[in-house]
Amino acid sequence: MVMRNRSAAAITVAAIVASCVGLLEARPQGKGRPRAAAPWQADNGDGTYSNPVIFADYSDPDAIRVGDDFYLTASSFNCVPGLPILHSRDLVNWTIIGHALPIQPPAAVFCKPQHGGGVWAPALRHHQGHFYIFYGDPDFGVYMVKAKDPAGPWTEPHLLQAARGWIDPCPFWDDDGNAYLVRAWARSRSGIQSIITLHRLSPDGTRLLDTGVTVFDGRAHHPTIEGPKLYKRGGYYYIFAPAGGVRAGWQTVLRSKNILGPYLDRIVLDQGRTEINGPHQGAWVELASGESWFVHFQDRGPYGRVTHLQPLKWVDDWPVIGADPDGDGKGEPVLRHRQPVVGTSGRGQKPRGSPGGMPHFAAPQTGDEFNGPRLSRAWQWHANPDPGWSSFTARRGWLKLLATPLPEGAANLWSAANLLLQKLPGPAFTATTRIDFSRLAPGSRAGLLMMGADYSYIAAQRTAEGVRVIRGTATAAERGTPESLVPGASLTGRVLFLRITVREGARCDFAFSRDGRDFQPLGEEFVAREGRWIGAKVGLFASRRGGQPGIPAHSGAEFDWFRLEKAGGKLLE
Repeated sequence: MVMRNRSAAAITVAAIVASCVGLLEARPQGKGRPRAAAPWQADNGDGTYSNPVIFADYSDPDAIRVGDDFYLTASSFNCVPGLPILHSRDLVNWTIIGHALPIQPPAAVFCKPQHGGGVWAPALRHHQGHFYIFYGDPDFGVYMVKAKDPAGPWTEPHLLQAARGWIDPCPFWDDDGNAYLVRAWARSRSGIQSIITLHRLSPDGTRLLDTGVTVFDGRAHHPTIEGPKLYKRGGYYYIFAPAGGVRAGWQTVLRSKNILGPYLDRIVLDQGRTEINGPHQGAWVELASGESWFVHFQDRGPYGRVTHLQPLKWVDDWPVIGADPDGDGKGEPVLRHRQPVVGTSGRGQKPRGSPGGMPHFAAPQTGDEFNGPRLSRAWQWHANPDPGWSSFTARRGWLKLLATPLPEGAANLWSAANLLLQKLPGPAFTATTRIDFSRLAPGSRAGLLMMGADYSYIAAQRTAEGVRVIRGTATAAERGTPESLVPGASLTGRVLFLRITVREGARCDFAFSRDGRDFQPLGEEFVAREGRWIGAKVGLFASRRGGQPGIPAHSGAEFDWFRLEKAGGKLLE
């Protein structure tokens, strides 16, 4: 990680945490602008919903109900802040209320992008007045954080067990006061897979009390079984665990009268006759009304692992998830369904918006008007952030990104930590920003980026000859492939509008405008590609080549706003 005018050792973890917490909070959209149509809305407004309920990359979701509220977290891998916390009152309309991991440990390691590393498959639980999240880092071990309020603050990560290849931990507190932790294995780190291991856990969740026992071996019939979630119902212990792989797998459920097994196994959800591939890995949620539902993901390539909601019914003490038209006990996903019956009265209560009783539609936050002093909760960096990367104080109502030098020897942006990005919010949308490039120094560039294993951007670049709009693309960026550049028009003045239009299939067109009305395309169509275990992401960057003498420390660009809107959508009053 290259830091402006300081070494990595000089930045304390506390300073980074303070910066990250302070700069990533939700704020009103502001600037007098009407609310834009969301790129994706699952609530149909007629008592039904459409899947996915979250068309964004919330991989390996886990969800719980506490009273009349629902909370969800998901894998965040190398992206920071990590462990997003989402809230809903009906399992359909979700918003981000915070993050449980402002800085990823070990802090010195995650100062650089660790693509595919970091937070894998967390488990969210509520026990004796505290919210707990257990997560596995395949390279460092099993961590735990907890909070009294799911919006935070959360404790610093406690390393429960240092280990390599231990993943997907889930705690369970039994009726007799004993506690347990169930987990899986990552073959890439341990050479072991398709095994489910159970440990005794201290009641306070801070220590493992044994070396663990194998409670299920899935190698014969459930290869790559992982992501276990442990529950108890009606005298049975249940382990919900996906198997068969991310894109072509199924949802397995294990059942036993004894927590140590032996467990019977059954496939309770697969693709069936639908187009929903690999439906699995998620959470069983029981409502106050008595209904049961299952939250899970589907891999959508460049869009990431999007979140679905399925009805769940119990038949002969086995869960049946989704629709089961042939009655064989193995369900298939639904695309449209009536909404859950929520609320303590069991009469279908749900949030209401206006005094006229219109439903309150919600989706995870997107965009940002940069009214300061904090970034929207939608943003994540590609690594632990340096406080010197960005500023709201350099110019009121604008976000300044410093043109941070690329790491020494970097051929492209794959190793850049200071990429400020958001999840793709739907199948088709536009991303637009207004940028003041007047403070870019020669050799610096700043703009709008679609990031993944392949990436492309449109940016303003200053050279000794002046400022020009450029288009940059890197294919197989993780292999160190140099960017190909397409030069555009020379620029005068100081302000430029940049836009990416995303169509079905993550096909992207890039354009620029001097006035915000007439946009000129630049370069060929680009098909977005997912990163390592994460979907493609869209957002902002400012950078320059390292080792360039005479570049002012304040070199960078100022962004007036960043907007993600439904393609062709109208502004909502």
